[in-house]
Amino acid sequence: MAKQPLIGVPCDRKIIGPHPFQAVGEKYLRALVDTGCGTPLSIPSLDPPLDLPTLLERLDGIFLTGSYSNIEPHHYGNEPSWEGNPHDAHRDANTLPLVLQAVRARVPVLAVCRGLQEVNVAFGGTLLQKVHATVGHHDHREDQSQPLDVQYAPAHAVTLAPGGLLHSFAGDTAMVNSLHGQGIRSLGNGLAVEATAPDGLIEAVRLASGESFLLAVQWHPEWKVLENDFYRRTFEHFAQAVRAHADARS
Repeated sequence: MAKQPLIGVPCDRKIIGPHPFQAVGEKYLRALVDTGCGTPLSIPSLDPPLDLPTLLERLDGIFLTGSYSNIEPHHYGNEPSWEGNPHDAHRDANTLPLVLQAVRARVPVLAVCRGLQEVNVAFGGTLLQKVHATVGHHDHREDQSQPLDVQYAPAHAVTLAPGGLLHSFAGDTAMVNSLHGQGIRSLGNGLAVEATAPDGLIEAVRLASGESFLLAVQWHPEWKVLENDFYRRTFEHFAQAVRAHADARS
C-alpha cells in the first residue's frame, strides 16, 4: 500500500473553560482526505513555536485554514486593532514564519480565508481590518443568523486572472462563497493576483515565480468540496503538487 502524503495543518489556540486547547475545524481535515491530498497532521501553535524547518522536512504539504480570529495588525502596520477584534497571537507566531519557510523548502501550500491573509502578510502585504467599512468595497460577511448551507452558498462571482492556475481549469469567472470581514489592502511582494471580486478586492493569489506551489483563496472551497467542481479541482491541483513533492522527497 502506497504511503500517504502528510499535510501539516496549523492549529488555532482556543481557551475552553480555564485551559488552552489546540483546534482545527473538521471540515478542513475532511476536505483534505476526501480530495486525496493525503493524511492531515495537526501542527500545534505553541509558544515558543516548534522547530518548523525540521518539521517541514517531514511534510509533503501545508494547509492554512480559515479561523474566527484575525491577524494582529501590528504584523502589517501601525494601526490599532478595533475593540472586540478576535486574535490568536500563537497562531500568528507560527503561521507567518511557516509560510516563508515552506516556500523556501518548496513544500506546497494551500491557504483559505485567514490563510490567504497570513500568506499576504508573510510576504509583506497589508490588510483591511473592516472591508465592509471601507469606501468602494462591498460587505463580504456572511449572515450568521442563517443556516450554514445559506452562509456557505455561492455569494458572488470572482474574475480569474488569465495565465493563472484557477483560470487554467475554470475559465474567466467562478462563483464563490463569502464569509470574511478582513481582506487584502496591498499585495505582498512576490505574489501574483489569481482572482478579484466585483468590487476589486483581491480574493486569490499565487507565488509569482512559480518556483513552488502556493495558492491562497479568500473563499471556503472546503465546504461540501465534492459537490462543487471548482472547489474540488482546487484541492486536486494541491494534491498533485503534494504527491510530486512526496515522490521527490522519497
